Amino acid sequence: MRRLPLLLAAATLAAPTLGLAGDAAPPARPLASGEVITIAPPLLRVISHEPRLYHGWPTVATARDGTLHLAYSGGRDWHVCPFGRVDYMVSRDGGATWSRPRTLLDSVTDDREAGIAQTRSGALLVSTYTSIAYRQHLEAPQRALAGVFGSELDATLARWRVAESRVTEDVRRADVGHWLLRSTDGGLTWSERRRAPGYAPHGPVPLADGRVFYAASDGKRSAAFLSSDDGLTWTHLADLPFRACELHAVEAADGTLVVHARDRPAPDGRGKQVTLQSRSRDGGRTWSAPQLVSPAYPSHLLRLRDGALLATFGRRETPFGIRAALSRDHGVSWSEEFALTTDGASWDLGYPATAQLADGSLVTIWYEVPRGSHLAVLRQAKWRL
Repeated sequence: MRRLPLLLAAATLAAPTLGLAGDAAPPARPLASGEVITIAPPLLRVISHEPRLYHGWPTVATARDGTLHLAYSGGRDWHVCPFGRVDYMVSRDGGATWSRPRTLLDSVTDDREAGIAQTRSGALLVSTYTSIAYRQHLEAPQRALAGVFGSELDATLARWRVAESRVTEDVRRADVGHWLLRSTDGGLTWSERRRAPGYAPHGPVPLADGRVFYAASDGKRSAAFLSSDDGLTWTHLADLPFRACELHAVEAADGTLVVHARDRPAPDGRGKQVTLQSRSRDGGRTWSAPQLVSPAYPSHLLRLRDGALLATFGRRETPFGIRAALSRDHGVSWSEEFALTTDGASWDLGYPATAQLADGSLVTIWYEVPRGSHLAVLRQAKWRL
């Protein structure tokens, strides 16, 4: 099956439009600082509460009061299905315990990746996108579903068809898009969803001046957007030098904007997917040519308390697991990658996101399908640099 996120309806799954990345190929080697980082073995545990469901694509963020806020796609049958919803949990003890999930959005289509961030004003922003790409499997179940569900295939297909019958085709297609939800009371209540300019797995990021930056894709291009009202409205700054792909950004301590993209390094779009990087020194108006950061993907970026940048990735080739790298020069170069885990059962894992606690320790959360199951869990690592 196709492993890129299916951003829109099956009808929109044509090859993405080339952006500035088509101008020149990036270097064939990573931006390596040569630094080698060794960490103690992380404390690992599963934090999801619903073992009969598939959990996917989480994002975790630390609020100013120390609360960890976690958004993800829950309620699922599988990697692609009609039942995805945006679920939300909190931890007030640094990830030692997590609340039962609350559902923030359950549309008539598949609610997928969920990002979360807190703005300088204290508002929480949750991003997601909706898709009907599961229909390619409903229409051709022998392609992948038969191998996943086995003797339960007929019951699964019947359940999916009932879900399809909830609304008309026009309503279903109108539901597809990119969305943001907002909370101004610490996550107690949430707004109705609003259209967003695009999608990124881990959502927009706050800037030091109070504005919000969003490196996002609309399925046709990747672009940089800026909001001065906590995500209510967005201004297009510039197209980014990548094809339409999965992105995340961070503001470095010196004000540089760093964007990582899950893309292909060749200008013609061929080759394996990797993580590429572009930087802006003028507030997002112009961007450097893409350069290779890692063969793992996609990336989540975090600025640590000491000003270093941390990138975490999922490795979808053996040994499957979670990787990380550190930059001490605002993204100019990156350390050698180091492993948080190497025990993944298959490619169906990753999208890690990391938050830093008040004591300097780190909490990384990702999704992973364990051995002997097709139902992904949320897995957590607590660790220190």
